[in-house]
Amino acid sequence: MWSGELLDLDAYLARIGYDGPVGEDGELRPDLATLYAVHRAHTGAIAFENLDVLLGRPVELDVKALEEKLVHGRRGGYCYEQNSLLAAALERIGFEVSGRGARNRTRGDTLLAVTHAVLVVTVEGEPWLCDAGFGHQGPREPVPLARPGAEVMQGEWTYAVREEEEGILALSILREGAWRDLYAFSPQRYHPVDYVLLNHYSSTHPRSVFVGRVIVQHPGDSVRHPVRRALVGRELTRLHADGRVERRSADPGELLALLDREFGLRLSGRDAEELVRINRAGD
Repeated sequence: MWSGELLDLDAYLARIGYDGPVGEDGELRPDLATLYAVHRAHTGAIAFENLDVLLGRPVELDVKALEEKLVHGRRGGYCYEQNSLLAAALERIGFEVSGRGARNRTRGDTLLAVTHAVLVVTVEGEPWLCDAGFGHQGPREPVPLARPGAEVMQGEWTYAVREEEEGILALSILREGAWRDLYAFSPQRYHPVDYVLLNHYSSTHPRSVFVGRVIVQHPGDSVRHPVRRALVGRELTRLHADGRVERRSADPGELLALLDREFGLRLSGRDAEELVRINRAGD
């Protein structure tokens, strides 16, 4: 389903710096230890970003285009790109992978359309939520779905999945002593063709949050950047596990250095110039 057979798995594993378990034959096993290692490495290595949308380029979701951009080009991407690439890699390893469509709940009580792509990976009969594309608040590792309500520690961050009516599952994060919903999704399976449609809206519709402003995020890692970071428009936010939130204005002139230093993103000369111009013209 996810065209995993077309992916250069070795190049992908090198891109994410995979250092997890490997079988005696040198192959990866579709077990829970491997799933954790791949998910953790992917989220630590590849930033969430919408820069191609700003540059007026179509966001392609076929595997070879994703490989060229996120793997060989060392760029990032948003949820459809990130999770489509992750799904192809996991499928290539031998995992059972299916898609889901989620509603963002980080904007209070506002009912938003289904515009977020997540994955459900089944290991030994047990489903796990995998999501490499929710930006700086997203999980670094898989979250179990078979035990709704169970709290899951990921480093200094705590997540839980709550079951609601009609089989809806909601992912929450613990912040400053309170649970905050990130998104919710139904049991309905989504396929790559569904993400093509959602991706078109997210990358082109004038009301999409990804149109017209820079959005670059990273959920951090345990070594170089333990703090979670987000650049939205000209505001840089640093999110600490203890609840502290640091915000500052980022001058358009420092945009390129900021992308490199905080998110590991480097653009070519023409793209860099155009991105700075667009950012200067923004509100």
